[in-house]
Amino acid sequence: MVDVFTEIKIKCPVDKVSTYAANPDNAPKWYVNINSAEWKTDKPLTVGLRIAFKAKFLGRELAYVYKIVEFIPGQKMVMRTADGPFPMETTYTWKAIDEYNTRMTLRNKGNPTGFSKLFTPFISSMMKKANNKDLKKIKDILEK
Repeated sequence: MVDVFTEIKIKCPVDKVSTYAANPDNAPKWYVNINSAEWKTDKPLTVGLRIAFKAKFLGRELAYVYKIVEFIPGQKMVMRTADGPFPMETTYTWKAIDEYNTRMTLRNKGNPTGFSKLFTPFISSMMKKANNKDLKKIKDILEK
């Protein structure tokens, strides 16, 4: 099982951080490995929404669809893949530290299958490194 947890403090109000991070259209701007995000169901963002992502990870092109399974605006969003070589659940949380600062967490957990299963320990460390880069990038974008 892969279970990677990262967090960061962003000097920006929680509403601004959560609105930006939860919007799939912004994912390619702050996720290092995501190349595109396509809404498969109509906006707005709600439970049941499906988003198709194209990404590159460990030198491989990946295409997968996430479904929003929990969404509490300004607090939490949980997305889950239903298929593919690496079924995954991604959880974002946002918590106001104070009026001007937010703690954002990003957690990815899942069970690699097939060929990916052989690389589970390597995947965890690479994912942690990528998630830290992603959180640093969203911090840089939002603190400008």
